[in-house]
Amino acid sequence: MEFSLENMDMSEFKKGATYGEIKAYVLEKFGLKVSSLCISQVKRKCGLEVGENYNLVKSENVKVPTCPPEKEKAIMAVLKYFNMI
Repeated sequence: MEFSLENMDMSEFKKGATYGEIKAYVLEKFGLKVSSLCISQVKRKCGLEVGENYNLVKSENVKVPTCPPEKEKAIMAVLKYFNMI
């Protein structure tokens, strides 16, 4: 018996949306531009997996901007839309 994945629809196995898809959907539906930083902050709040950041600053007293509430609400809505939360 042979089994090929070539013609199978693998979209059901996708783990949510990419950062690019989230940014595009937030812009389209809410008219807001969001950064990857905002998306990762919201994902962390929801307990979702976030990739490792390789651009870490080496100094200790660095201020990291927080995601504004209106952008956080928009990102949350998009995460729900993509069935990630």
